Amino acid sequence: MGITVSRMNEKATMKQGRVLLADSHEDMLFGVKDLLEKVFDVVLMVADEKSLLEAVHKLRPELVVVDLSMPVTKELNVARRLRRLDPELKFIILSVHDERMVADECLAAGASGYVLKRTASEDLIPAAREVLSGGTYVSPTVEV
Repeated sequence: MGITVSRMNEKATMKQGRVLLADSHEDMLFGVKDLLEKVFDVVLMVADEKSLLEAVHKLRPELVVVDLSMPVTKELNVARRLRRLDPELKFIILSVHDERMVADECLAAGASGYVLKRTASEDLIPAAREVLSGGTYVSPTVEV
């Protein structure tokens, strides 16, 4: 699978927060971009962990929205690597897993938010706002 890397708007905008997106599924990546760019400054989209880590290091986004299950990644490794790279970085995990145990493991690994892919259209903007303001967000439909 090739790497999809796209530079977004590099000019300063009046939008909230600089956001970097990472997901190996192109449809999901562009869907999330279309959703978030209405409110946030989406600065880059990447499709693999290596590109994600390089982009975080170079661009220092305020928020990263990342797929939990990117290729060549053990599921929580990406969260742990992001936390080691920048202990202050805020990031939201996107996932298909609706079990509370998985969400809790992601939060324990350093994520500030956990959003289900199937509810991203309703949850992602409120999650990003909550996380950027210093809070934590878990999709309400995650099983208790």
